[in-house]
Amino acid sequence: MDGRHFNRYDDEIFGILYSNLAEQQDMLSSYACRDKEALRRQKEKFHVARPNFVKDTERIINCRYFNRYSDKTQVFSLYKNDDISRRILHVQIVSRISRNIGRMLNLNQDLIEAIALGHDLGHTPFGHAGERFLSELYYQNTKRYFNHNVHSVRILDSILKLNLSLQTLDGILCHNGEQVKGDYYPRGFGGADAAEKFAVLDDVVEQCYVKKDMVDSLVPGTMEGCVVRIGDIIAYLGKDRQDAAILGVDIEEPFLHNDVLGSTNSEFISNIIENLVTGSYGKAYLRLDKKYSDALDYEKRVNYSKIYEPEDRNTPYPTIKTMFGRMYEKLNEDLIGKKEKSLVYRHHIDKIFAGFKDEAQMREEYLREDNNQIVVDYIASMTDDYFLDVHEYLFPNTVRIEYNSYFGDV
Repeated sequence: MDGRHFNRYDDEIFGILYSNLAEQQDMLSSYACRDKEALRRQKEKFHVARPNFVKDTERIINCRYFNRYSDKTQVFSLYKNDDISRRILHVQIVSRISRNIGRMLNLNQDLIEAIALGHDLGHTPFGHAGERFLSELYYQNTKRYFNHNVHSVRILDSILKLNLSLQTLDGILCHNGEQVKGDYYPRGFGGADAAEKFAVLDDVVEQCYVKKDMVDSLVPGTMEGCVVRIGDIIAYLGKDRQDAAILGVDIEEPFLHNDVLGSTNSEFISNIIENLVTGSYGKAYLRLDKKYSDALDYEKRVNYSKIYEPEDRNTPYPTIKTMFGRMYEKLNEDLIGKKEKSLVYRHHIDKIFAGFKDEAQMREEYLREDNNQIVVDYIASMTDDYFLDVHEYLFPNTVRIEYNSYFGDV
């Protein structure tokens, strides 16, 4: 086969693929976000082999921050137990549940996948406890707040500059807040063109840094974003109880006295999805029946009172909070002193742009940012184990954190 014949063959095949993709997009719900609607800060040439939201997913899963999901706490830290969920499993479950909902509602599953897999990239080591510790330190030094959803957007959009779509970034930003209610209406996007719409996103992100409760009022712009938002709750509520039961926490696993949600995590997921899809099909919003939303809200509050709040207060979290403070101060001093042999340079600043075409320029621009922001970026990027190793490296023999052994009950 000569080169010219091969090129003609390619054109023919890709023509078929373009036609197939167009047909698939035409078959989506009128309330779905179509691939052609994707907006980026910088325009890119479209290629059928990598449609817009597929491209977003691939950029997310191939960035170095995605690797770190595997050693970040979901709820329970410091357990040597292969049956306890880590952050990487959570985002996969969110993706699976949300894509299942999206399939039945005929929404854009590629956009759903991108939002779901990227939504927790900004999480700190040691879960929501670590997030609070870091936010307190950041606020003390800058009067700005840290929130993992906002930081996920910062990683993808401001630090790595991956040129993701507005729809993906918006879904990631607005995935939490976690209010359980009956109806979830997408808000759409303000602004007349792509530049103005991104300016709105930037303004919302900035407000999240300076207004304490701003993240609680966020609403996704797309139906797909709304799906991931409720898919996140569905994914963690029962699964966290399964983990709690493994560790002997006194909590119903998952909903033994609830005839609405079911008595197993599998039943819970199935029942919620069935009610959500039935109530939302053909609508411009998501709807849960009141008895389902009320039951979901009640069980979420049980999780907080029985799992999340006690877990954060108990040993060793007060010690870990002290470690956060000590590390924050030391890394900030190293930046102020421009100590380029410090870990914040060698393990963070000198690493994060490796492999980028504009690596030197990106590094130079990054170093012009506020020192506190760079420290926050570094600490937030750490896995649990790496955090403990960094602390031991910086402050040898000052604190000893013990893991719960595989053999503690032997």
